[in-house]
Amino acid sequence: MYPPFDPVLVQIGPLAVRWYGLLIIGAVLLGAWIAGKYVARKGEDPNTVWDGLLWVLIPALIGARLYYVFIQSPRGPDGFDRYVSNPLEIVNIGAGGLHIFGAFIFGAVAVYIYARRRKLPILIYFDGAALALPLSQAIARWANFINQELYGPPTTLPWGLRIDPEHRIAPYNDLSVYPESVRFHPLFLYESIWNFIGFGVLWFVSRRFAGRLRDGDMLLLYMIWYPTGRFFIEFVRTDSWFFPGTPFNVVHVLSGALVIAAVVILALRHRTPSNFKVVQPPAP
Repeated sequence: MYPPFDPVLVQIGPLAVRWYGLLIIGAVLLGAWIAGKYVARKGEDPNTVWDGLLWVLIPALIGARLYYVFIQSPRGPDGFDRYVSNPLEIVNIGAGGLHIFGAFIFGAVAVYIYARRRKLPILIYFDGAALALPLSQAIARWANFINQELYGPPTTLPWGLRIDPEHRIAPYNDLSVYPESVRFHPLFLYESIWNFIGFGVLWFVSRRFAGRLRDGDMLLLYMIWYPTGRFFIEFVRTDSWFFPGTPFNVVHVLSGALVIAAVVILALRHRTPSNFKVVQPPAP
């Protein structure tokens, strides 16, 4: 498995149009369309999704970059130290390095503020975003493939990913130990498949059980599905900072907390059916 084309689609002087950016923009636009369809089914104006897209996208992008740089990037000259010594590299998102958890945090705050200012039902818009996110993530992960990032340790599996020497991080950049013939786990592919399946599951639930779902349930289901997969994928990451002496990182902690919290909240809010009615006994 190897990217079939150059990461740069068009180069005009210092300006470059990259596949990385195009895939992410395409994934965002498709996600906005799906979220708009969802809120329309709930009786809301889908144009409110498009109106708020830029207000949410910019904070989410900032959060995704800052999380990667200061929390997720590996410690050393190929990661955190490079950003500290050259701060301009922090804004160079074209070279890769975004993290979905940072986008979650900043994006969720932006959605909340936008919905409050527009006096919109916040949970419906969170649900719309939750339905759209898995498909958007599944598509955007292929940007990692083109940039030759988000790969795991060496593997002999037939779908192993070829990584050029200039895109390898230590210790896999030692070609005397890991020659160019070595292939690596395509973690981007594993997460993309998990997200495609997740979108199918959430879409089915949103249709099949529409009458039983409460506002906010789609968000809780997403908070169960995605972090569960991400928790296990993180064990084979090669570009993360881990707690010293452990196989765990910050994403493990956040993922576990999100899943537990979402399961508990979902169970508690469905202890009593939403359509439960108290029937008074007939008068004697």
